[in-house]
Amino acid sequence: MNKAVILIFIGGLLSFAPLAEPIRLRPESLPFTPKEYYIATVTDQRPERGPVARLALVLNQPTQPVDLQGGAAESVRDFVTQGLTRNKKLRPIAMRILQLRVVETAVGNRVSGQFAFSAAFDLLGKDDNGQEVSTRLTTYRGSANYVRPLNQTAVIEPTIRQAIVASLRSLNEYMNREAGKNEKLAKSLTVTFTDDSRITDDDTVHYNPSRKLTWADFKAEPRRGSHYAAEVFTSFAYEGKSSVKNGVINVNLTVKGYMLKNSSWGRADAKNDYALNHEQRHFDITKIIVERFKRKVHPDSLTLEDYNSIIQYQFIESYREMNRMQEQYDAETSHSINQAAQERWNQKIDAELRSFGVKK
Repeated sequence: MNKAVILIFIGGLLSFAPLAEPIRLRPESLPFTPKEYYIATVTDQRPERGPVARLALVLNQPTQPVDLQGGAAESVRDFVTQGLTRNKKLRPIAMRILQLRVVETAVGNRVSGQFAFSAAFDLLGKDDNGQEVSTRLTTYRGSANYVRPLNQTAVIEPTIRQAIVASLRSLNEYMNREAGKNEKLAKSLTVTFTDDSRITDDDTVHYNPSRKLTWADFKAEPRRGSHYAAEVFTSFAYEGKSSVKNGVINVNLTVKGYMLKNSSWGRADAKNDYALNHEQRHFDITKIIVERFKRKVHPDSLTLEDYNSIIQYQFIESYREMNRMQEQYDAETSHSINQAAQERWNQKIDAELRSFGVKK
């Protein structure tokens, strides 16, 4: 086979040296089988592309640029594909080459080499619109120094290959360790609700079907200038925490509808059962919104990557819905003056509470 040569001018004489051939990674079957992932893509994301090595090949001459056969991405991709099984039923992982560099210096016939390699591994997925997204998982960094004779380059290929193998072994250990407990690697999600219906003696009245409002709960002074008979302050909130077990995210949400005594008031001349019922119905509407919120937040409505944001969005939307419903209630009942409308709302509210199992 004919080999290309380069001409080197030394001391007035022309010398011939072989042109450096690309570095070919030797195929190797890796001593582990991925159980949680497969390498879906390999890309070259080095800041400076081009040949991966500058090698000292000729005495007293500058180093020569030498690349992996086919380029960094293709060469590493072929090596990984041949060395690891690809079970596409597992999680797809993207391997990104961040650094792959060999730099040599020669002093006489002695060559010193410095090697650096780093790769990032990301989980591939899709968002709600079907667009591909990636989640950073782990990064591997390795380096090595070596010394070789000028005319022997055999150490270079194993140095590169062993670093790639070490990065894949590191990924494999990470995936085996984290697959069952890392939220980024979860395969499914569950949602559990707990109603905070405590009966306490402090300023907060938690919604509880067996604990109706009384006028004693309205502790604030009547608002000056207001022509209303009474005003009740109700709202709702949620607290959440999550855990991961066996690859499943368990989202636990505690929800509560509540009334604040020190923000609610009633005029002395208006404290009768009819007016109290009107205010209780405001509290019941808050409970209805809590139950609607609970039904909006379920595994099918959430994504593994962004479930917290979705829950928060649904909470804000439900909060707005609560305000609209409260305003509609007051408008249609004329703040309890319209007794026929008040009765219609009483029946409507009771029916929805019964549908949620809140009221029997």
